[in-house]
Amino acid sequence: MSDWFVYVLRCGDGSLYTGISTNVPRRLAEHASGGPRAAKYLRGRGPLELAFSAPVGGKSAALAVERWIKSLPRGRKELLVTGHLAWPGQA
Repeated sequence: MSDWFVYVLRCGDGSLYTGISTNVPRRLAEHASGGPRAAKYLRGRGPLELAFSAPVGGKSAALAVERWIKSLPRGRKELLVTGHLAWPGQA
């Protein structure tokens, strides 16, 4: 079983993008390249900055945390990114 991570990117326009990966630096490079493996939402929204990442265990846990983060209002996402909001599974 590989370790999965949830990550939040800050886009050049200030918006936040949430995703999951087993290799966050590789995934960030894919998004930044704007190539075929980049998320369509991120194309043209650079520069991209990794604002938050955390290991979450397996893929199902990563998907659950990603869904939780995506459901948060913008202000609470900002609290999460700055470390002022605990996420599910965090000790």
